[in-house]
Amino acid sequence: MKVVVRSAIAPKVGDKVLILRPAYVAGRVGKICAKEVLSGDYPTERWLIRVDSQDIVVSLNSKEFEVVSDDFEIS
Repeated sequence: MKVVVRSAIAPKVGDKVLILRPAYVAGRVGKICAKEVLSGDYPTERWLIRVDSQDIVVSLNSKEFEVVSDDFEIS
C-alpha cells in the first residue's frame, strides 16, 4: 500500500483523501466534493468530503485528512 501525499499542494475538488479525524470516520477513504461555503456565500477553510464506505458527507479542515493517490486502497 503506497500513500502519495501532496502536502505542498492545496487540496482540490475531486481529490481522494485518507481521513485522519474525527474518530468515527478515521482510517476511511473519501473524495472531496466541494469547499464549504456558509450562508451568505462566506467561504470557510473546511472541505466537504463524501466517505466512500458510508452514505455520509463530513466537513473537515485540511489537518483532518491527507490527499492520497487514486490507486490508494485500505487493505
